[in-house]
Amino acid sequence: MTLIVAFVLFILSCSTKKPYHEVKVNNPEFNPNTAFVGYEDLTSPKFKALKDKYQLDTIFHGETDELKRILLIRNWIKKIIKIDNVGPYPGDGSVESILDEALKGHGFHCGHYMVVQNAIMNGYGYITRCLGAGEGAPNELEVHHGVNEVWLNSHHKWFLSDAKYDCHFEKDGVPMSALEVHDEYLKNKAVDISLMKGPDRIATTVYPEINNRPKELFARIYTWVSWVKYCNKYIGWPNDSSDLVMYKDDYFSNHIWIRDGKPHWAYNTRYLHVVSDRKAIEWTPNTITSKVTIKGNKAEIELNSVTPNLKAYQMREKPDENWKDVSNIVEIDLRKDRYKIAFRTINLVDVAGTEHQIIIER
Repeated sequence: MTLIVAFVLFILSCSTKKPYHEVKVNNPEFNPNTAFVGYEDLTSPKFKALKDKYQLDTIFHGETDELKRILLIRNWIKKIIKIDNVGPYPGDGSVESILDEALKGHGFHCGHYMVVQNAIMNGYGYITRCLGAGEGAPNELEVHHGVNEVWLNSHHKWFLSDAKYDCHFEKDGVPMSALEVHDEYLKNKAVDISLMKGPDRIATTVYPEINNRPKELFARIYTWVSWVKYCNKYIGWPNDSSDLVMYKDDYFSNHIWIRDGKPHWAYNTRYLHVVSDRKAIEWTPNTITSKVTIKGNKAEIELNSVTPNLKAYQMREKPDENWKDVSNIVEIDLRKDRYKIAFRTINLVDVAGTEHQIIIER
């Protein structure tokens, strides 16, 4: 009799188990790319030739930290190319020509630093875009400045990387984007942010190399910011487009960008693309969004991302497990009471995106 009662209780407990459901997780935000076009194609032989010719792998040999690797690359560019804001500039304007002439001792301006950094960073799988910035009025140093933003998977954000001066801005230890610097300058002339120099991220309030220019004036450069719309500047050269993207905030709406003593050349042309959604500027490459469908004891997980040069999606259930390649649709037979699964993207040069977690439980 006791065995019969126990068996009945077991059957009842099985039949009353709660159904599986997805638990909400605070994953990194996914913003689709709606304002920019294209990306650098890492299958192009140009990238291999660039790395081989200048032995670029030696720049960060042995370094595994993503940000430090990026800063070492930037520092190498700064060491190789000296500053010359006047010219004339030898060569044909290609990245290889700039580097060849720089190795002979010739100097270049900010736009040259920008295209070199763009090519090398992208070549190592760090998504990089080109942008132009300026104070909006003539001044003693920079009327216009060409720089880059690099996507940091480790921080899940864009950060402004200036190869010409080997510097960037940080707030509370986190590298900042161009728009964030723009906001901080307009708020209180960048009082709350730090100017960081070199691969060791040394904070500085003045820049000795250019007449002790103070941090405030470095931040002032980002009063105005425009991004190059087409993101294949290295592969597309010399036929790359001049289209620009700008963010329509209050400052944009109430001021005019003065460049070379007159309104910026892109105003009232087909080359200027103005967006009102900040997330369009801050789109999130290498970031997964997912859809989970549960039917009984089966779960279907559909993955999506905007990952240039995507090699594979990967998953693992335990932190000490090896990552394994999966398709964008993963099916799981649910048998345990709880599943915690991590997913990520990986690109053609094995740079991994930010982790995305899915939890399923009864």
